[in-house]
Amino acid sequence: MLYLGSDHRGFKLKENIKKYFETHEIEYIDCGTDSDEITHYPLIAKKVLEQMNPTKDLAVLICGSGVGMTIVANKYKGIKAGCCISVEAAKEARQHNAINVLALSADTLKIEDAISIIETWKSTQPLTGRYEERRKMIEEIEKENMK
Repeated sequence: MLYLGSDHRGFKLKENIKKYFETHEIEYIDCGTDSDEITHYPLIAKKVLEQMNPTKDLAVLICGSGVGMTIVANKYKGIKAGCCISVEAAKEARQHNAINVLALSADTLKIEDAISIIETWKSTQPLTGRYEERRKMIEEIEKENMK
């Protein structure tokens, strides 16, 4: 499943992404927010991350810079979140790091760019070999530090 969440600064971009998903019959679960009234991004990220299964689900989180959502997401075991503001960054983040949470910046991205980033990220497969070895190293660090 694909989860979607934003704070108030990301609300408009999230709503436009939802329209794209609906037009292209992409299934998703919207975890809020439901307006542009001020809300705290950690609460929205928490709502998304507590529902998703990091071994099989994906999530898109949106805030002003994308950085806040990335920080919160990476506090959850099994989550590999990255903030991407270009198609190239999304492709490499998925290939090299197998990110399962994509954070987007509502302040810097146009809807067309956000859609291209999402589509690239969703359609890119993680690489094996040395990249897989590095991801295993990250998992070991996670086990040591997230008790």
